[in-house]
Amino acid sequence: MLTKTTEYAIRALIFIQARNLKGERPRLPEIAEGSNAPVHYIGKILQTLVRHRLLASAKGPGGGFFFAKNVPSISLFDVIRLMEGEAFFHRCGFGLNNCSVENPCPAHDQYREIRELYLEKVTRLTIADLAERVNEGKAYLDV
Repeated sequence: MLTKTTEYAIRALIFIQARNLKGERPRLPEIAEGSNAPVHYIGKILQTLVRHRLLASAKGPGGGFFFAKNVPSISLFDVIRLMEGEAFFHRCGFGLNNCSVENPCPAHDQYREIRELYLEKVTRLTIADLAERVNEGKAYLDV
């Protein structure tokens, strides 16, 4: 399961990208409302995303948050790895600390298959793909 912080980060990025595709640069209060997140909390999340260059921001007239043109499309994997850490993709499904091939939990093999499929999907799915679906009315950010 993703943490609330990661969920907010993904929703905010989709919201920002959807607006960027329309030629807009949303500001913090608009992003908080559009991603259904507390403004101060989403502000800290956006600082992290900017610091790690997944996102850019500018102050003043015409400012706001945006995706730099020279940055390749960001995948869900990129966001999850940044927010949750690499270990997220290798954890035991039951949360056991010592689960491994040599010391498997009761669902080790089944959960490994799920984890591998999840990794494949989040690696391929980009924030831009999801934002386009929102702009086309095929998907919604529930706010």
